[in-house]
Amino acid sequence: MSTTKVTIHRLATGVPGLDEVLGGGLPEFSFNLIAGQPGCGKTTLAHQIMFSLASEQRPALYFTVLGEPPLKMLRYQQQFHFFDTEALNQRVRFINLSEEAMSGDLGRVLRRIVDEVAQHAPALVFVDSFRSVILASESADGTHNNGLQQFVQQLGMLMTTWQATTFLIGEYFTETDANPVFTVADGLIWLRQSVHRNSMVRKMEVLKMRGQPTLAGLHTYRISDAGIQVFAPAGLGGPVPAPSDTSGEAVHARLSLGVPALDEMLGGGLPRGYSVLVAGPSGSGKSILAAGFLAEGARRGETGVIAAFEQRPNRERNRMLADLIARGSVSLLDNRPLDLSIDEIVFQLLAEITRLKASRVVIDSLSGFELALAPTFRDDFRGSLLHLVTALSNAGVTVLMTSELEDRYTDLRFSPYGSAFLTDAIIVQRYIEVESRLRRVLAVVKVRASAHSDELREYTIDAGGLLIGARLPDQEGLLGGRPTRKGPPKPPAAADRA
Repeated sequence: MSTTKVTIHRLATGVPGLDEVLGGGLPEFSFNLIAGQPGCGKTTLAHQIMFSLASEQRPALYFTVLGEPPLKMLRYQQQFHFFDTEALNQRVRFINLSEEAMSGDLGRVLRRIVDEVAQHAPALVFVDSFRSVILASESADGTHNNGLQQFVQQLGMLMTTWQATTFLIGEYFTETDANPVFTVADGLIWLRQSVHRNSMVRKMEVLKMRGQPTLAGLHTYRISDAGIQVFAPAGLGGPVPAPSDTSGEAVHARLSLGVPALDEMLGGGLPRGYSVLVAGPSGSGKSILAAGFLAEGARRGETGVIAAFEQRPNRERNRMLADLIARGSVSLLDNRPLDLSIDEIVFQLLAEITRLKASRVVIDSLSGFELALAPTFRDDFRGSLLHLVTALSNAGVTVLMTSELEDRYTDLRFSPYGSAFLTDAIIVQRYIEVESRLRRVLAVVKVRASAHSDELREYTIDAGGLLIGARLPDQEGLLGGRPTRKGPPKPPAAADRA
């Protein structure tokens, strides 16, 4: 027996994110099963892999065993961007096995497959849907005839001897469905889908892939005009951008938020790579502060990314931010769907950070972020938020997140999600009542491993941004209570303008 180690060549599937989940691609000459419920994208996945891999040197055969005419299937599959009409009957051949399958004679099905493979010598073989072969072989009492297990074993052995990478596509509802093909297959890719409150969630799991480590667990995927995209977790196969270029600055350099007085309250600015939570009620200026943070970065030659989960920035709502987006200094992720997964959001953010080499990121807001997630991911929103903050921290960017707080005057809270511990710094904005008028005040509650001001300071908002005034006079309960104070506060200095 030879002791030489065999090198298994891995094939790139052409499906974004799938190669990372598989552990580097598909092993060449492997025998794979793509399984799942009807409508979860099995045929789309198989076609996307086939058109990506098929070439003159690596031709493909696609056997269809369907209740509907193959032309109907192809008419819909042609709508995807990956479908290559010029490849038909050259690099890719479709062969209809419905007549043989409906006869219930599995031997006849096998002979036709063998004959076509012998004639065309393909490097890729697909049988869709293998479930149809099984159903056609069932007798009236539900038992299998014509030696189903023998058929599966023969097909598996033949696929191994063909020196081809092969795929069986089948409709199965659980992994416990008794079928000998599960044992014979080298790889088992399971697709799942479920509906939660009118949102569709699709997940993929690689239950088996011989000879290589795969990413364990369920991985969300989306079907679009481009086909299937799988969202592998960041750091476990997903995108991980290189730390942003800080132009020679020290790693722990302080970044300006664009408001000099606030930078002073933070102890000289926000340490680079930190995450800061800006929490406050509606109308307190959270989004304006976030826009100033990005604008200050652009002024210093830094690019940024904003994930807008509520209102899309425009010139009417925020002229400063709209201009930054128009100039390309800031990239906008406008996330409105209600069926996003945390891995998809992180993937989009990291992709834009990599593209722009961004160093500043804004999440506006956490309330909208929660609503954008599919309901199944909202159940563990703190876990999703931890995943997001960790991924962005590992990317080396500085993050500003806004959080909507209901101002009840009697509560002192920093986030409705109990997520304050996740961030490195916290800025809280509140309203106070002064002589029958509402005034805005803010305080720096936390800056990890850094001295910071504990002052409560009033601020106003004008066309230039936030204007921070002097410290409020001592009075118990100003941040969490409902004080009445006589006399106007000291007006903000012009130098404190954002």
